[in-house]
Amino acid sequence: MEGLRFACVPGCTNCCNARGFVYLTEADLQRAAAFVGLSAGEFEARYVYRTRRRLRLRKPRGSQCHFLESGGCRIHPAKPTQCRLFPFWPELVENRKAWATAARNCPGIGAGPLVQIGSAVEIASEMRTAYPGMYDG
Repeated sequence: MEGLRFACVPGCTNCCNARGFVYLTEADLQRAAAFVGLSAGEFEARYVYRTRRRLRLRKPRGSQCHFLESGGCRIHPAKPTQCRLFPFWPELVENRKAWATAARNCPGIGAGPLVQIGSAVEIASEMRTAYPGMYDG
């Protein structure tokens, strides 16, 4: 595989509506809190579920994310690393079948400029760094 094509489609929120969780780094929490004008503690109390190993956004009843609105992400400039890097996640970049499966729900996959595979792998490595323990064998 020489590369992957991707261009986010304006107005599309398919990735935001997919089942699953949005994990946060401590830096994500700080950035999002500042963006919405809350202290990190206030933001965490309202929107974050913390375990000993991870932080993740709480899911509101009937939605995948508190910040998803009809026009898109309310915290787009401060969105979590996981959201920012999609679809360049290790599990998608490193598996052609998984990339094709993701493309069925994401109209941006397969469109746009060619991202050389080395660059895609490098982007995906940021996920491994941001979320240690999630990608261990």
